[in-house]
Amino acid sequence: MNNKKHVSLKDLAEELGVSVSTVSRALKDSPEVGEEMRERVKKLAGEWNYRPNPFAISLLKNNPRIIGIIVPDIVTHFYSSIISGISDVARKNHYSVIITSSYEQYELEKQCVEDLMNIRVEGIIACISQETTDYAHFESLIMQRVPLVFFDRVCLHGRCSCVVADNAESGKAATEHFLHHGAKRIGFIGGANHLDIVKQRKHGYLDALRQYQIPIERELIVCEKMTYEEGREATRKLLALPCPPEAILAMNDTLAFAAMKEIKEQGLRIPQDVALIGYTDELHSNYVEPALTAITHQTYEMGVASCNLLLQHLQKNQSPKKVVVPTRLIVRGSSVKSPFSQIE
Repeated sequence: MNNKKHVSLKDLAEELGVSVSTVSRALKDSPEVGEEMRERVKKLAGEWNYRPNPFAISLLKNNPRIIGIIVPDIVTHFYSSIISGISDVARKNHYSVIITSSYEQYELEKQCVEDLMNIRVEGIIACISQETTDYAHFESLIMQRVPLVFFDRVCLHGRCSCVVADNAESGKAATEHFLHHGAKRIGFIGGANHLDIVKQRKHGYLDALRQYQIPIERELIVCEKMTYEEGREATRKLLALPCPPEAILAMNDTLAFAAMKEIKEQGLRIPQDVALIGYTDELHSNYVEPALTAITHQTYEMGVASCNLLLQHLQKNQSPKKVVVPTRLIVRGSSVKSPFSQIE
């Protein structure tokens, strides 16, 4: 008996003393193969637990029907939910998906692109890493006419389709929420300034301050990497100011949870001393104390929209499109400092 983990057509053919093509035809019940041989082939395939390799078959037919996905990480609910949306649409359209992760590193992101191209994916759906400022690896895909769709963190505007949240609008809504509940000095903790989502969410934050005639103080804006450690350090900087913020808007929940930890360790209360709002609304936002107010994304819908866009590009050569998926502000205990009081 064959003890190989993955049994191939070649293994079956060698055991039976026939050609690979004969085994293949027998498994497909081709009339070109006699009934006795077909039964022998199927019996051995069953005994050896043979499973067809859809990737190998598609490559032989020069019709891969594989979509590549590149995400910054695969452990957060945010990305896993988007992947679910992509995968469901792909499956319904008879495509398989390959998921790769850049782990927020530019060099690994380039390697992801190369690996996906080596297995001949038909198109790629990507969210760029925090480190990425050079887009040559994606530009090469455009030159090769490989369909490419970005989501959440995007680049190459106007040259590729993308799916994004309403970043500026949500940043403004979160800031207005603070203002309506009594906070006037509002800090902003973001990621690297070259990222489009950072610029857009910060724009919304600043737009709200301007609309309510609140002075803009640059010392209240800290934009570094979107990591837990950077979030702790940014919060320390804000709380060490001569006049610290009454509220903090954090670019994502990693930064928000880091801010929450630092605020508590300094003996301050949330929201009485410092109100807090995060982004992306990870599942554990409900289980921290106080529960975290957050901008929640329709992540599954973002995945669905991303895959639908890619499929449209695979079917025809169409111009790049931008899809904006609305967000919602989910109010919990971390942000309400006082009853609603409209800013004059």
